[in-house]
Parts: sequence; structure tokens; C-alpha cells
Amino acid sequence: MFKKILIANRGEIACRVIKTAKKMGIATVAVYSEADRDARHVELADESVFIGAAPSRESYLAMDKIIAACKATGAQAVHPGYGFLSENEEFARRVEEEGIVFIGPKHHSIAAMGDKIASKKLAREAGVSTIPGWNDAIDTPEQAVRIARDIGYPVMIKASAGGGGKGLRVAFNDQEAFDGFTSCRNEAKASFGDDRVFIEKFVEGPRHIEIQVLGDAHGNVVYLWERECSIQRRHQKVIEEAPSPFISDATRKAMGEQAVALAKAVKYQSAGTVEFVVGRDQSFYFLEMNTRLQVEHPVTECITGLDLVEQMIRVAAGEKLGFGQDEVRRRGWAIECRINAEDPFRGFLPSTGRLVRYQPPPTTMEAALPVPEGGGVRVDTGVYEGGEIPMHYDSMIAKLIVHGLDRDDAIAKMRDALNAFVIRGIASNIPFQAALLAHPKFVAGDFDTGFIAQHYPQGFRAEDVPHDDPDFLVALAAAVHRTYRKRAAMISGQLPGHTLKIGHAYVVVVKGAGGEHAYHPAEVHVADGAMRVAVGGKTYVIAKDWTFRDIRARGTCNGQPFTAQVERRGLWLKISHNGRAIDAMVLLPHAAELLRLMPHKPPPDMSKFLLSPMPGLLVDIAVQPGQTVQAGQRLATIEAMKMENILTAAQDGTVAELLASKGESLAVDQPILRFA
Repeated sequence: MFKKILIANRGEIACRVIKTAKKMGIATVAVYSEADRDARHVELADESVFIGAAPSRESYLAMDKIIAACKATGAQAVHPGYGFLSENEEFARRVEEEGIVFIGPKHHSIAAMGDKIASKKLAREAGVSTIPGWNDAIDTPEQAVRIARDIGYPVMIKASAGGGGKGLRVAFNDQEAFDGFTSCRNEAKASFGDDRVFIEKFVEGPRHIEIQVLGDAHGNVVYLWERECSIQRRHQKVIEEAPSPFISDATRKAMGEQAVALAKAVKYQSAGTVEFVVGRDQSFYFLEMNTRLQVEHPVTECITGLDLVEQMIRVAAGEKLGFGQDEVRRRGWAIECRINAEDPFRGFLPSTGRLVRYQPPPTTMEAALPVPEGGGVRVDTGVYEGGEIPMHYDSMIAKLIVHGLDRDDAIAKMRDALNAFVIRGIASNIPFQAALLAHPKFVAGDFDTGFIAQHYPQGFRAEDVPHDDPDFLVALAAAVHRTYRKRAAMISGQLPGHTLKIGHAYVVVVKGAGGEHAYHPAEVHVADGAMRVAVGGKTYVIAKDWTFRDIRARGTCNGQPFTAQVERRGLWLKISHNGRAIDAMVLLPHAAELLRLMPHKPPPDMSKFLLSPMPGLLVDIAVQPGQTVQAGQRLATIEAMKMENILTAAQDGTVAELLASKGESLAVDQPILRFA
């Protein structure tokens, strides 16, 4: 067994690998870029090596620097995590040539499966079901259109070296095929240094289901059941679960056996994932093989009880698998939500900056440790309160994983855990995750990869968040305000005759757009240590376990436990529960009547400005002062977290002046240019 390994990655996956290595008594070496000097993975590792500037091509993608770090520290093996160099055949080969063990598959397996065109041919030869398509590299957008017509729309245009949603487009007509080919090629070249693109038939109503495989150097390969990954936004997974609520045991077995056959065909050693697209009739087709550890591996760990990182290390050290296919268990249900630094109410644009507050929910499971019998909550993360979310890397803050007795139990655990997850300073996708988990179609297991596009065609809005009882948030606001009033009444030194009266009649004013507030009369009485709140014709008996300094509020409502988030912002309270949030001001009735008479002050008119919709780097300005532009014309390009966002003109006009320059780091809503 190795004495020391180097982790050629950052963020949560680097922290995840370190946990298993420590359990196994293996020393760890972290590498870090300029942006990650104070990162959590650097603190957790036994040693750390600086490898370059913030851009990944100068640090985490710099093979020479990582190999040099291995030699300098005496690391016997390198774990690549996922992303960056994890599926780079050249890196695996060079590491092996230097006498360092690559904790992953051999370079020839990566080469065979990492190329999506070659992997399709190999899959067919191994007897694996494949999708109809054009599996050779395409040279021009005109050729792409011709091929797309021959296959029949819709088609999927994919970069051969793509992954993580990069270099992938779905085209329903000639124009989309033409533009999609160009975009895929550009993205692939920028992200992976390989601009080859191919086209295949897009299966409508598909589900994305993947099989986890594990092989050793002695010819043994097993499959560790499947993961359901159909809840995706722009081809990036949002929620993953194991097992799948859709496929039958017969389909599960057939997919698993095909995945094993493919792994054996390429002499696969390590953990890997064979991805399939599954039709409504449970027909399934090979998509690709990911020759690395997947982001969503924790859900497989939960249902099998296996530590996949440990298995990878043991296989890399030459050990045989310690179990056969018949010994792979499947217990309970696991769900993972990817908690990302993005604003769901602004089109999911990246959100970077400092984590002013970061309080994950209480955990009862831990990576690299046995899964408790009753399941629980696990958080895999690479951040900490006060740390920075840099613009240079992906947007993941954490992975929230739950394990339940069955799917309903897992969903209930996840909803409560999301309620308890406190993130401030940057936006996160937690409200969106909460909405998805509450959607009746998701709860019923009735969804495919088009679920988000179908149910949120106009993007995600606050009103899209369902709540089984919106008046609960109003009642909670009244109860919280009553708690503040009680504290204020206890302050000493109040003038006789002018002491604060707590009272029981209130009006909860819920802030609305354009000053159109909603007014909710509420009665609050205290009895037996709880508050009885009457609002909207209903009564809520609320007992809270909460202090003024905490955002997270736990308690019971009518005897049922709840977790919510409460913040005081001046005179307003922000109440959040199950993804729904309200801004409420709780007033005495006469004060509420006066508020109704106050005029609304509209925000300033910014229609003559192009504003940055997200924090990021201004990589291009495509116009000059005095230039006339037409609606839809490209004005500027902003880049953050591996995403390129092109800003276009909303209407015809003339550029008056530029207010930002190329290469500048922009804040949200910072003006870029002004129109005449």
C-alpha cells in the first residue's frame, strides 16, 4: 500500500480523497493555485505544493508542475479526482512513465473510452447497444447540417472530448445544427484542447441512467447498480439518486452486464461509469464511459456501503477486489443535490465572492466512514465560512447527500436538510433544488432529461416555488416578531407610562413587486410555552428552538417539526422555508394602515445601460461608441466559472459610451456601456 499520494485537484473532491487516505493511514499532498492559497483542501492535506496562477491551464492542467510536485514530495501515486486531468490519457501515461502510480484506469483504457467516437465503435464490438449517429469527426458546419438532416432531427452535437455539459448542443433544425456545431467546436477547443465534434440521434423523452463499474488488475469487474441522473439543466446534472425509480430489475441487470462487458473489453482497472440513455420503453443505448470517479459517487456509496475512493486506491496498489457481483448489496435510497454558486432567479448565472455565512445542516454520515443503519445526512464540500468562491473554476459549493429507508424517506430528509443549509454572501441554487423536490412529477418519479426545460420554460422565478402552506411563513414571521417584542419589553430603564406594550394584534406585511404589498392580519397569543398564531382563517401553534443570533430556526408547528431560516434586515424579516422566501414587516394595525398610504418609490430607470448580469471577467466588448446596434446583436462577453455569457442588445439603439474595459472584473449589475 502507498505511504503518500498526491491529489491533482481542488475543492470538494480533493477534500473527499484526503478523508479516505487518512482513514487508510496514507499521507496526502495537496496542490494549489494562486486563487486557492487559503483553500480547505490545502489545510486538510499533510503537505501542499504551489503550482501556479489561478487559470487552470497554468496550474491544475499543468502536467509538468504536478509531476514535479510528486517527485519533490516523494508521492508514490496521484489521484486526479474528476475534471481537470482525470480523463487525460497523456497525463496518465506520463505519470506511469515517471514511475508514479495513477489512481485510475490505465492510459490505454482512458484513450479507448475518453474519445467518444472511438468508444462508440468499441461499445458496438463489445455487444453494447448504441445510438444511431455519425461517429467520425465533422469538419465544417455545412457538413454538420447535411449529416443532421440524414440522421433526422432532433440531433445531439457533441465534442469528442467533452464532458460536464461543455461542448454539447441539441439541434432541432438546420440553423441550430449550424450554430451548435460552431459553438461546440469553440467550447471544446477552449476547455479540452480538442475540437473534434460528432453527431448522433437525440432520443426524445430520454432518461439518463448510469452504471457504476469497478475493475481490478486481475480481470475482475463488477457493477455497483445504477444512478438516476435525469434531472439536468443544460446537460449538467442537478439531482442524482440511487437506485433509479424507473427501470425494472431485468433492465438493471441487462445494463449492468453490458457495462461490465464494455469494461472488460478495454481491460478496465479502477472505478468508472458507463452512461446510458434510456427510452420510455426501457430500451437503452450507450452514451459514453467516464473513466474516473463521478461527482455523484456518494449515492452509490450510500446504497452499497462501499468507499469508492478506497476501492480505487486498493486497485491501483494491485489488490484484487474483495467481493464478487453476488456480494454487492443494495440497501435503502440515496439522493444527492449539487449545491452550486449560481443565482436561480437570474437565469442561473454564476455567483462569486465571499461566503459570509456557511452553515451546512447537521450531518450524521461522513465520507469514508460506514453508513449508519437508519441513513442520514452527509455534506461533501471544499469551502468554509469566510472563504472565497473564485471565478476561475466550477460553481460547486457542496454536495448534499441523504440516505433514507426508501425514496419517500430520502426526499423528506433532503427537503429538511435544504431548509437547514445556510449560505450567505453569494447566491445558491438551494431554492431551485427545494422546488424540484416538491414537484409532484419528481415525487412520483415521472420525469426525463427534459424535465426542467419542460416545467420551467421561462426560467425559474420566485413564484415557481411551490409551498403546501404559504400562510405558515406569515405565521412564523408574526411569531418571530412577537419574540423580538418580548425581548424589547424586558429592557430596563424604560420611562414610566411609556413602557413597550407587547400586544397580540398585528399585521404581517409581505413585500410585493412595485410596492404592491400583501397585508395579513394576525393574532398572537402565548400559552404553555408556545405561540398560537391565527392568520388566514387558520391557527398555528409554533414552538421555536431559536436564538436571535442564528439564521436557522427549528421548532414544531402544530406538533410537526420544521426547519426554517429567519433573518432580520432592518425593519424587515426574511423568512425562508421549503424554497419559498418572503420579506415581511410585522406592524401594529394602525402602523400598517399608515404604511398603506406611503407612496411607492420606483427604482431608477436603467434601461439605457447594459448591466453585467453576473460577477465575472469582461473578455470582450464587440461595439464602439457611436455604433448603431440592432436587437439581438452581440455587445459583450463575460466569463465566469467556465461559463461564457454573451450579452446582446434588447432593442435597436446607438452606443453612447463604454463604461468598462476588456479584461476588467465586473460585479453584478455593474454598467458596461450606455446607450444614447
